[in-house]
Amino acid sequence: MSIEKHLLENTIGVFKNYRALAEKSFAQLEGDDEYHYAPDAESNSVAIVIKHMAGNMISRWTDFLTTDGEKSTRNRDSEFIEGKESKEELILYWNNGWEVFMNTLNSLKDEDLMKTITIRGESMTVAQALNRQTAHYAYHVGQIVYLAKHIKSKEWNSLSIPKNKSGEHLKGGYLDNIK
Repeated sequence: MSIEKHLLENTIGVFKNYRALAEKSFAQLEGDDEYHYAPDAESNSVAIVIKHMAGNMISRWTDFLTTDGEKSTRNRDSEFIEGKESKEELILYWNNGWEVFMNTLNSLKDEDLMKTITIRGESMTVAQALNRQTAHYAYHVGQIVYLAKHIKSKEWNSLSIPKNKSGEHLKGGYLDNIK
């Protein structure tokens, strides 16, 4: 297997894992109000992070190889305005963003990795853009998980090994029971 093919396959797997973490967090939230909860006026809610990530995915990954990743049709600032979107509307937008993103990722060929693309007027290789997006999406998925855990508090079902459960994990079986 070529290093390019390996990088593409690995990158797709990493993004699938990040998506799963966010969606397992969404599954624990109840009602629209939990999606719109922000700890303070300077913090983002889960809803805002969803809108921002989806907006970014649609802008960056539409015509990825041929147009600047910051589309003129995107209103990034509006992504950070708290709205009244329902959970269903937010999840639909989230899924639309991921569909655009994953369709583009799955269409990339080994030889595309060293092609030059542009994001906000900055030239970079496709491989660099993939690294940039990995860091960006990991950052925001971490925010989603943290917010959901904060909202659910003691009702939170861990997405990894909970505190004081490492011994059980080492004996095997604990993570097998997480759905």
